[in-house]
Amino acid sequence: MLIRLLLSAVALTALTLPAAAQDLIKWGEAGGWDVLVDPTVGNGCLISSEFEDGSVVRVGIDAEKGEGYVMAFNAAWGEIVEGDTYPITFDLDGEKYEGQATGIWLDDAPGIDIAFDSEEFVMDLAQKQTMTLSHDGEDVMSIDLSGSYEGLVQALACQDAQG
Repeated sequence: MLIRLLLSAVALTALTLPAAAQDLIKWGEAGGWDVLVDPTVGNGCLISSEFEDGSVVRVGIDAEKGEGYVMAFNAAWGEIVEGDTYPITFDLDGEKYEGQATGIWLDDAPGIDIAFDSEEFVMDLAQKQTMTLSHDGEDVMSIDLSGSYEGLVQALACQDAQG
């Protein structure tokens, strides 16, 4: 249900690759996540947070494709090749999801872009406590998802305010 709400809220906004950090406009904060507007993609809203391990995670919706996305960046991930795909596993408090990540770079930091279209996944992302990302059986990142539900609710409010 949350994915449908997010999709309807951004139906006129096509979120693609994120803008550089300096292009994002802070709209607010909720649950420890920044709620941002990206003017380079029709004022699309997203949530973003930086974690103790140096990872930056963004969650948003690509309305053109009807998919959500999770992006994660970390300067320590230097071996990622832009455009290459990587099989990944999300573990959300023991619930596992398989996916494909595409390598991207943002502000000299390597990262991954993971598209999803599962309502179950976005509900788990919003309601679970920990997300662990693995590649080839090795944990790459583990973050605390506390506040993600509040962040996503505020991203909807942000999108509504964009008109």
